[in-house]
Order: sequence, then C-alpha cells, then structure tokens
Amino acid sequence: MAYLNFRGKQIYYDVQGKGEPLVLLNGIMMSTLSWEPFVKTLSPYVQLIRLDFLDQGRSDKMVGEAPYTQDLQVEVLRAVLDELQLSQVHLMGISYGGEVALRFVAQHPHYVKRLLLFNTTAYTNPWLYDIGKAWNLAAGTRVAEAYYYTTIPVIYSPEFYEQRLDWMRRREGVLFPVFGNPEFTEAMIRLTLSANDHDVRDKLAAIKVPTLIVGSEQDYIVPLAQQEYLHQHIQGSQLVKIPHSGHASMYERPAIFASLLLGYVLLPSTEFPI
Repeated sequence: MAYLNFRGKQIYYDVQGKGEPLVLLNGIMMSTLSWEPFVKTLSPYVQLIRLDFLDQGRSDKMVGEAPYTQDLQVEVLRAVLDELQLSQVHLMGISYGGEVALRFVAQHPHYVKRLLLFNTTAYTNPWLYDIGKAWNLAAGTRVAEAYYYTTIPVIYSPEFYEQRLDWMRRREGVLFPVFGNPEFTEAMIRLTLSANDHDVRDKLAAIKVPTLIVGSEQDYIVPLAQQEYLHQHIQGSQLVKIPHSGHASMYERPAIFASLLLGYVLLPSTEFPI
C-alpha cells in the first residue's frame, strides 16, 4: 500500500504478488477494496497492481477543481506505472476502467502487453449518457436510497438479483451510509461527467496489442452490442460472452471472471499454429 503524488494530489495504489504485472482498473463506483475477493486467487500467479483513480477510494478528491475528462485518469495510470518502473503491463479494465484502458492504450501503446476489457464501450452513446444523467440527478438529491435504487439494481442481472436477494439486502446496509455521504456522491457526479466525452471509435483500428473483450448477456448499462463493436474494430481481438450475467460480471460470475483473467494473462502466446 502506497501513495503517489500526482500534480499535488495523492493517488493510492497497492502491489501484491510476483510475476507478470497485471493492472486492474476500477469501475466508476469501485475502489481497490472492490478487488479484495480476488487477491488470494490472483496474486500467487501475477504481480497484482490496483489503484484508485482521482475521486475514487483512498485517492484524493477533485473538490473545487475544474471539470476533467478520463484523459486525466490516463495520466494517473501512467504516473503509477512510471513510479513502479514498469515499462509494460497486462492492462485490465471493467466499465469506466475499461474506457480508461482504451484511452490509455490509444495514447501509450508501448506500455501494454495485453489488454483485457470487461463490460466496456468504445464511446458514451446517448443511452449511456442519459443513464449517467439519471445517476447524477439522483446523487444531487443527497438521499442515499434515491441514489442506490437508481444505480445499483440495474447493474445486476434480474436472475442474480432475485437469487441473491439476501446478498443484495446486505449491500444496502453497506452502501446506504456511503451513498449518504455528500463527499462520495459529489465525487461520483464528477466521475460520471468525466466519461461524457469518451469516444475512441476512431482509434480502435490502431490498437495492435492482443485484446480480450468480455461482455455479459444481461448487461443493461453497456449492452453486449457494445463489446461486439469493439471486437469488430480491434484487429485480432477475442470476444467472450458470459451468460446469465449483468454489468457487474466480476461479482455475478467470479470464477469465470478470474479464469478468463488469469488464463489470458498467463498464456505464453495468444497465437497458436492451428
């Protein structure tokens, strides 16, 4: 556990394990703590690197700062890799983290050995833009329940939500106090706004690193068609579709998630003479 000074802001990051360096990039409401269930499984095989973007987790917040885009998070990631003296890593991002990963590989391709994109889109389309608008309107009410019920249920598949209703109710107990904290909801508003201009469609053809794209059949935030688009436009990419799962694929199908992650990173080669 360590902090990096980035332009006067403290960025939190954590490194565990040895082996091929694998960076995990958070979804918008996540933090380094969100990956705790996977640390014991992943760290024996890879050097696991987690970080909190600005306005996330234990990193500094952008209170009173000018509006920013995800390009600022790209530079945060670059600063962490330089601090760790890592010239090349496997880069995995889910949702918001996947968007940052796409922007990062477009700007700094030499840092990335393999790219893994879970529940990610190439651009913020009108559907996603308006979902973000609804989230921010709910956040602006300062009512924890309003923000929770606007953002959380739709992240999961209806099947998971009903089968794991006890778990979802426990999530309410954990997240209501967090969502009732104005510092958190203001940070979520800024993070959501930072993704409004996300659009790397014109850069996808230039991505040459081996890329695994994973989508979920019941993702209602970033529907599967968005991952199919990435697959069609990133040369040589591989596409995996997870059945019976929503946007939060890491929580709904953790064994599949971890297997895909480790399997793709640990392959000696992604090409086979068949």
